[in-house]
Amino acid sequence: MLYGVLKPLVVFLMRVWFGLRVRGAEHIPSSGPALIVSNHQSLLDPPAIGGAARRQIYFLAKAELFRIPLFGHLIRAVHARPVRREGSDPRALRTAALLLEEGKALLIFPEGTRSMDGRLGEAKAGVGMLAVKSGAPVVPAYVSGTLEALPKGAAWPRRSQVSVSFGPALHFKAPIGSGRKERYREAAEEMMRGIAQLREQEGKAFSAPP
Repeated sequence: MLYGVLKPLVVFLMRVWFGLRVRGAEHIPSSGPALIVSNHQSLLDPPAIGGAARRQIYFLAKAELFRIPLFGHLIRAVHARPVRREGSDPRALRTAALLLEEGKALLIFPEGTRSMDGRLGEAKAGVGMLAVKSGAPVVPAYVSGTLEALPKGAAWPRRSQVSVSFGPALHFKAPIGSGRKERYREAAEEMMRGIAQLREQEGKAFSAPP
């Protein structure tokens, strides 16, 4: 309920303040399970990607945020679910798997934490396991400009051009027999390659004349 009320406002503010640009939103399935995997630079990434998507999305957020009075209730109401950053979090993976089983679109940041300099890091193998086991289409996404708009430690967002790009869905099949861990790692690495490819394409796409 609250998600549907706030999304138009968030999109309006993102377009006015950050000049939000979107490319490839049609790659997100209009219904059914979808796993959106993106780079992560700022707390602005979830609203930017959520605003760019044409359907409601769910996302995982660090558990500490849910302990903040009022704010924790707010982010849960807009489809956030808690995850522990220290070590593995089986409960978070089960929550993510359940959301996909229910046909939801789920946003996950494979690197597990924000980048301080915009560079892409290594994906966690658990994300690959989720993709392989769920069989859900995996849509890579790349968001830029949010690091400049709201870097870690900043109290208020600055004006900065924010862009979100989505790529064609990736599909991962469960391995037959042994080699599951290797398949999970390969899937995680392929996701990051998809994100990196979008980063390379972004400058050309958004600088090209309409």
